[in-house]
Amino acid sequence: MGSAVSRHDVPSAFDAAAAAYDRLVGLNPGYHGNLRQAAATARQAGNHILDAGCGTGASTAALLAADPEAAVVAVDASRGMLDVARAKEWPDSVRFVHSRVEALPEAGVRGPFDAAFAAYLVRNLPDPDATLATLRRLLRPGGLLVVHDYSLSPNLLPRLTWHAVCWSVIIPVGRLAVGDARLYRYLWRSVRRFDSPRRFADRLLAAGFTDVRCRGVGGWQRGIVHTFHATRARE
Repeated sequence: MGSAVSRHDVPSAFDAAAAAYDRLVGLNPGYHGNLRQAAATARQAGNHILDAGCGTGASTAALLAADPEAAVVAVDASRGMLDVARAKEWPDSVRFVHSRVEALPEAGVRGPFDAAFAAYLVRNLPDPDATLATLRRLLRPGGLLVVHDYSLSPNLLPRLTWHAVCWSVIIPVGRLAVGDARLYRYLWRSVRRFDSPRRFADRLLAAGFTDVRCRGVGGWQRGIVHTFHATRARE
Protein backbone atom coordinates (compact mmCIF):
# COMPACT_ATOMS: atom_id res chain seq x y z
CA MET A 1 0.00 0.00 0.00
CA GLY A 2 2.91 2.40 0.69
CA SER A 3 3.07 5.21 3.17
CA ALA A 4 0.58 8.07 3.40
CA VAL A 5 1.17 11.15 1.26
CA SER A 6 2.44 14.21 3.15
CA ARG A 7 2.65 17.81 1.99
CA HIS A 8 6.28 17.24 1.07
CA ASP A 9 5.25 14.33 -1.19
CA VAL A 10 2.55 16.22 -3.09
CA PRO A 11 4.54 17.10 -6.26
CA SER A 12 5.64 13.49 -6.81
CA ALA A 13 2.15 12.21 -6.00
CA PHE A 14 0.73 14.52 -8.65
CA ASP A 15 3.39 13.29 -11.09
CA ALA A 16 1.90 9.82 -10.76
CA ALA A 17 -1.71 11.04 -11.06
CA ALA A 18 -1.17 13.56 -13.87
CA ALA A 19 -2.41 11.43 -16.77
CA ALA A 20 -5.81 10.91 -15.15
CA TYR A 21 -6.14 14.30 -13.47
CA ASP A 22 -8.20 16.14 -16.09
CA ARG A 23 -10.61 13.24 -16.38
CA LEU A 24 -11.13 13.07 -12.63
CA VAL A 25 -11.72 16.79 -12.01
CA GLY A 26 -14.09 16.82 -14.99
CA LEU A 27 -16.39 14.56 -12.98
CA ASN A 28 -16.80 17.29 -10.34
CA PRO A 29 -19.94 19.34 -11.13
CA GLY A 30 -19.11 23.03 -11.10
CA TYR A 31 -15.32 22.56 -10.93
CA HIS A 32 -14.46 24.40 -14.14
CA GLY A 33 -17.25 26.97 -13.79
CA ASN A 34 -16.12 27.92 -10.28
CA LEU A 35 -12.52 28.08 -11.48
CA ARG A 36 -13.43 30.42 -14.35
CA GLN A 37 -15.43 32.65 -12.02
CA ALA A 38 -12.49 32.93 -9.61
CA ALA A 39 -10.00 33.51 -12.45
CA ALA A 40 -12.14 36.31 -13.89
CA THR A 41 -11.67 38.31 -10.70
CA ALA A 42 -7.88 38.05 -11.03
CA ARG A 43 -8.12 39.71 -14.45
CA GLN A 44 -9.60 42.84 -12.86
CA ALA A 45 -6.12 43.85 -11.62
CA GLY A 46 -4.43 43.69 -15.04
CA ASN A 47 -3.31 41.22 -17.67
CA HIS A 48 0.17 40.21 -16.41
CA ILE A 49 -0.73 37.23 -14.24
CA LEU A 50 1.13 34.57 -12.28
CA ASP A 51 -0.71 31.23 -12.28
CA ALA A 52 0.74 29.67 -9.13
CA GLY A 53 0.18 25.91 -9.02
CA CYS A 54 -1.16 25.63 -12.58
CA GLY A 55 -1.29 21.83 -12.59
CA THR A 56 -2.42 20.50 -15.96
CA GLY A 57 -3.44 23.99 -17.07
CA ALA A 58 -7.09 24.16 -16.01
CA SER A 59 -6.43 27.38 -14.08
CA THR A 60 -4.39 28.75 -17.01
CA ALA A 61 -7.29 28.09 -19.37
CA ALA A 62 -9.65 29.78 -16.91
CA LEU A 63 -7.46 32.89 -16.88
CA LEU A 64 -7.40 32.98 -20.68
CA ALA A 65 -11.17 32.54 -20.81
CA ALA A 66 -11.41 35.79 -18.84
CA ASP A 67 -8.84 37.54 -21.05
CA PRO A 68 -7.46 35.81 -24.18
CA GLU A 69 -4.73 38.47 -24.35
CA ALA A 70 -3.45 37.86 -20.81
CA ALA A 71 0.29 37.29 -20.37
CA VAL A 72 0.44 34.30 -18.03
CA VAL A 73 3.42 32.73 -16.30
CA ALA A 74 2.13 29.32 -15.20
CA VAL A 75 4.13 27.55 -12.49
CA ASP A 76 4.00 24.13 -10.89
CA ALA A 77 6.32 21.96 -8.79
CA SER A 78 5.05 18.74 -10.42
CA ARG A 79 6.86 17.99 -13.67
CA GLY A 80 4.24 15.38 -14.57
CA MET A 81 1.39 17.88 -14.31
CA LEU A 82 3.37 20.45 -16.30
CA ASP A 83 4.08 17.89 -19.04
CA VAL A 84 0.33 17.39 -19.45
CA ALA A 85 -0.23 21.15 -19.50
CA ARG A 86 2.50 21.82 -22.05
CA ALA A 87 1.07 19.20 -24.41
CA LYS A 88 -2.04 21.35 -24.89
CA GLU A 89 -2.33 24.25 -27.33
CA TRP A 90 -1.56 27.66 -25.86
CA PRO A 91 -1.00 31.16 -27.23
CA ASP A 92 2.52 32.59 -27.20
CA SER A 93 1.55 34.77 -24.23
CA VAL A 94 1.63 31.72 -21.91
CA ARG A 95 4.92 30.48 -20.41
CA PHE A 96 5.28 27.40 -18.20
CA VAL A 97 7.91 27.16 -15.47
CA HIS A 98 8.81 24.09 -13.39
CA SER A 99 9.45 25.46 -9.92
CA ARG A 100 8.13 25.79 -6.43
CA VAL A 101 6.57 29.21 -5.97
CA GLU A 102 9.02 30.23 -3.23
CA ALA A 103 11.92 29.39 -5.60
CA LEU A 104 10.63 31.48 -8.50
CA PRO A 105 13.09 34.37 -8.06
CA GLU A 106 15.96 31.87 -8.37
CA ALA A 107 14.24 30.43 -11.48
CA GLY A 108 14.32 33.88 -13.09
CA VAL A 109 10.66 34.82 -12.43
CA ARG A 110 10.67 38.09 -10.52
CA GLY A 111 7.57 40.02 -11.60
CA PRO A 112 6.09 42.36 -10.79
CA PHE A 113 2.71 40.85 -11.66
CA ASP A 114 -0.65 42.59 -11.71
CA ALA A 115 -2.26 39.52 -10.15
CA ALA A 116 -1.42 36.08 -8.82
CA PHE A 117 -3.95 33.26 -9.07
CA ALA A 118 -3.46 30.25 -6.76
CA ALA A 119 -6.06 27.53 -7.28
CA TYR A 120 -5.91 24.48 -5.00
CA LEU A 121 -2.30 25.30 -4.10
CA VAL A 122 -1.86 26.85 -0.66
CA ARG A 123 -3.47 23.96 1.24
CA ASN A 124 -0.82 21.61 -0.21
CA LEU A 125 2.24 23.63 0.73
CA PRO A 126 4.75 22.61 3.42
CA ASP A 127 5.10 26.28 4.44
CA PRO A 128 2.05 28.29 3.30
CA ASP A 129 3.25 31.47 5.02
CA ALA A 130 6.59 31.48 3.17
CA THR A 131 4.81 31.02 -0.15
CA LEU A 132 2.30 33.78 0.60
CA ALA A 133 5.22 36.09 1.43
CA THR A 134 6.82 35.25 -1.93
CA LEU A 135 3.58 35.86 -3.78
CA ARG A 136 3.24 39.23 -2.09
CA ARG A 137 6.76 40.21 -3.19
CA LEU A 138 6.04 39.12 -6.77
CA LEU A 139 2.99 41.41 -7.01
CA ARG A 140 3.17 45.07 -7.90
CA PRO A 141 1.93 47.53 -5.24
CA GLY A 142 -1.85 47.39 -5.50
CA GLY A 143 -1.64 43.95 -7.16
CA LEU A 144 -4.24 41.29 -6.40
CA LEU A 145 -3.85 37.79 -5.00
CA VAL A 146 -6.75 35.41 -5.68
CA VAL A 147 -6.73 32.10 -3.79
CA HIS A 148 -9.32 29.49 -4.77
CA ASP A 149 -9.24 26.44 -2.52
CA TYR A 150 -10.96 24.04 -0.19
CA SER A 151 -11.57 25.79 3.13
CA LEU A 152 -14.27 24.21 5.27
CA SER A 153 -16.73 26.46 7.05
CA PRO A 154 -16.85 25.62 10.76
CA ASN A 155 -20.45 24.37 10.82
CA LEU A 156 -21.08 20.61 10.66
CA LEU A 157 -22.79 20.18 7.28
CA PRO A 158 -19.78 21.04 5.04
CA ARG A 159 -17.56 18.66 7.00
CA LEU A 160 -20.09 15.83 6.75
CA THR A 161 -20.60 16.50 3.03
CA TRP A 162 -16.85 16.51 2.38
CA HIS A 163 -16.37 13.24 4.26
CA ALA A 164 -19.26 11.54 2.45
CA VAL A 165 -18.24 12.69 -1.04
CA CYS A 166 -14.60 11.69 -0.51
CA TRP A 167 -15.28 8.17 0.73
CA SER A 168 -18.19 7.39 -1.60
CA VAL A 169 -16.87 9.03 -4.79
CA ILE A 170 -13.43 10.69 -4.85
CA ILE A 171 -11.33 8.00 -3.18
CA PRO A 172 -12.91 4.98 -4.96
CA VAL A 173 -12.83 6.69 -8.38
CA GLY A 174 -9.27 7.85 -7.83
CA ARG A 175 -8.20 4.32 -6.97
CA LEU A 176 -9.80 2.99 -10.16
CA ALA A 177 -8.24 5.72 -12.33
CA VAL A 178 -4.72 5.70 -10.91
CA GLY A 179 -4.45 2.36 -9.14
CA ASP A 180 -3.49 4.04 -5.87
CA ALA A 181 -5.82 5.94 -3.56
CA ARG A 182 -3.15 7.57 -1.37
CA LEU A 183 -3.34 10.97 -3.10
CA TYR A 184 -7.12 11.06 -2.71
CA ARG A 185 -6.98 10.03 0.94
CA TYR A 186 -4.46 12.85 1.35
CA LEU A 187 -6.96 15.22 -0.32
CA TRP A 188 -9.65 14.19 2.16
CA ARG A 189 -7.30 14.62 5.11
CA SER A 190 -5.69 17.88 3.95
CA VAL A 191 -9.00 19.65 3.51
CA ARG A 192 -10.18 18.60 6.97
CA ARG A 193 -6.96 19.97 8.49
CA PHE A 194 -6.69 23.20 6.52
CA ASP A 195 -7.71 26.67 7.67
CA SER A 196 -11.33 27.70 8.00
CA PRO A 197 -12.26 30.75 5.89
CA ARG A 198 -11.79 33.06 8.89
CA ARG A 199 -8.43 31.50 9.78
CA PHE A 200 -7.14 31.77 6.22
CA ALA A 201 -8.26 35.39 5.97
CA ASP A 202 -6.26 36.06 9.13
CA ARG A 203 -3.27 34.25 7.57
CA LEU A 204 -3.44 36.57 4.55
CA LEU A 205 -3.54 39.63 6.79
CA ALA A 206 -0.54 38.33 8.77
CA ALA A 207 1.32 37.89 5.47
CA GLY A 208 0.96 41.63 4.82
CA PHE A 209 -2.05 41.69 2.51
CA THR A 210 -4.88 44.17 2.89
CA ASP A 211 -8.53 44.36 1.80
CA VAL A 212 -9.02 40.62 2.34
CA ARG A 213 -12.38 39.28 1.15
CA CYS A 214 -13.89 35.81 0.91
CA ARG A 215 -16.65 34.41 -1.31
CA GLY A 216 -18.07 30.89 -1.21
CA VAL A 217 -19.24 28.83 -4.17
CA GLY A 218 -22.61 27.16 -4.62
CA GLY A 219 -23.79 23.65 -5.34
CA TRP A 220 -22.55 20.66 -3.35
CA GLN A 221 -19.34 22.58 -2.52
CA ARG A 222 -21.18 25.29 -0.57
CA GLY A 223 -19.22 25.86 2.62
CA ILE A 224 -16.38 23.71 1.22
CA VAL A 225 -14.70 25.79 -1.53
CA HIS A 226 -14.01 29.51 -1.16
CA THR A 227 -12.32 32.24 -3.19
CA PHE A 228 -10.20 34.77 -1.31
CA HIS A 229 -9.10 38.17 -2.63
CA ALA A 230 -6.24 40.10 -1.05
CA THR A 231 -4.29 43.17 -2.14
CA ARG A 232 -0.64 44.06 -1.82
CA ALA A 233 -0.74 47.49 -0.23
CA ARG A 234 0.53 50.45 -2.23
CA GLU A 235 3.78 51.55 -0.65
